[in-house]
Amino acid sequence: MKKIGIIGSGAVAKALGNGFIKHGYQVRLGSRDTSKLDNWLAQAGENGSVGSFSSAAFFGDILVLTVKGTAAKEALALAEQKHLDGKTIIDTTNPIGTAPPVNGVLSYFTSPNSSLMEELQKEYPDAHFVKAFNSVGNAVMVNPEFIGGKPTMFICGNNEGAKAEVTEILDFFGYETEDMGKVEAARAIEPLCMLWCIPGFLSNQWTHAFKLLKK
Repeated sequence: MKKIGIIGSGAVAKALGNGFIKHGYQVRLGSRDTSKLDNWLAQAGENGSVGSFSSAAFFGDILVLTVKGTAAKEALALAEQKHLDGKTIIDTTNPIGTAPPVNGVLSYFTSPNSSLMEELQKEYPDAHFVKAFNSVGNAVMVNPEFIGGKPTMFICGNNEGAKAEVTEILDFFGYETEDMGKVEAARAIEPLCMLWCIPGFLSNQWTHAFKLLKK
């Protein structure tokens, strides 16, 4: 199993970190303040560790970016480019703005013809970004059980090998993978978070997921 470095220490980072450990990976969570992870570290066992963003990025063969969209570029800068180049980076972020939702609909700081992942890929051209886990809640990110069967995870990215690595992880995590193509497809995948959040904001429903049906 390859080692996983997670850049972030919030609920998504912990949920995915626990999932990777469950499936036999070694995991390091990165944080500006590692004391926030004391409780997680205590229950993570021998395959869990914590460190700075740079330490997590150095540790991981595969990286996962789990910070807020507004903090993504700063977090990657702290992770250091030399630790990012050539690696698969699972990008869970969304370009959620600071304005409150309007009738349950989030505001984004990107335009319809751009995406946050495109900006990150442009800034780090030798890293292999793959969008995933951005349109589902942390409570159902790892081996969820739905009446309709396995949910669908939409991914995209420029590197075929990186997408194959992420697809293997998604298989372990109980998802069907739908590869939507190159980095530009993030323009369509990132807004799925808007759609996913509407039932949450309006009806406090946060445990659903998307599924692509084929004939």
